[in-house]
Amino acid sequence: MSAERDHRLVWVSGAGGLIGREIVLAADAAVSAGWEVCGLTRQDLDLDDPTAVARRLAERKPDLIIHCAALSRTGACEADPNLAHRLNVETSARLIDEAPTARFVFFSSDLVFDGRRGNYTETDRPNPVNVYGRTKFAVESLLARHPNALVIRTSLNFGHSLVGDRSFNEEMVRAWRQNRPVKAFIDEYRCPIPASVTASVTWDLALSPFTGIVHVAGAERISRWEIADALRTHYPSLNPKVEPVTLKGFVGPPRSPDVSLNCEQLKRWLGCQLPNFRDWLQEHEPVHHD
Repeated sequence: MSAERDHRLVWVSGAGGLIGREIVLAADAAVSAGWEVCGLTRQDLDLDDPTAVARRLAERKPDLIIHCAALSRTGACEADPNLAHRLNVETSARLIDEAPTARFVFFSSDLVFDGRRGNYTETDRPNPVNVYGRTKFAVESLLARHPNALVIRTSLNFGHSLVGDRSFNEEMVRAWRQNRPVKAFIDEYRCPIPASVTASVTWDLALSPFTGIVHVAGAERISRWEIADALRTHYPSLNPKVEPVTLKGFVGPPRSPDVSLNCEQLKRWLGCQLPNFRDWLQEHEPVHHD
């Protein structure tokens, strides 16, 4: 992307969510370089309101859009596919169409893959098995024709949101606070990553010339059960319990067994090292005694 001095305004949609908020908090380098960073929550701008979006764009169009806003709960997407399509696909298409000259950075998901084999690269063919994954792949397809777009596929992001219910770890802790065991799959694999790391890498990518698709996930492929087991040691006062379950006995919407992501391309682009989740957790997450 051009580093021209007149390219100044950045929109970060979904700034009230986990990743979007972390991106706004990590914007110091961009601000120092002369960029104006505008974090947009739903209260600031309802992306589902075409009139409000058009009015805001008429005031001043962004030169860079980092689009994090989405209906991201897979259960909610399965329950209302039309709503998921409207909030995830139609709102994205509106921003793409009405700000065609902006660089567009879109947050996608490892769930665009069916999970049959894992270690997916950027060139592997997506085959989503749930509604959420299909909405993400639909936007990826729209951006395939965009001259200055970057799709960031990420995995489970760890962090602490303002509302306390946006991350997988917050969902687990809520269950433990309610004296409920966390049921976690021993045969479903992801590559969890701290949202703060995702945010830092996002700025490096957003202000770079790279386009296309890139994977940003943790370096460790671990099961849902291993994730929960690692996290529970940080909440001893809650007497946390984790029950191992298998996909074989699961009744519900289709799940992807292994959507671990290969991030070698990111390492080649930026030369960065991504953290092993359990090592990072031990080093950075305190033991909570409340």
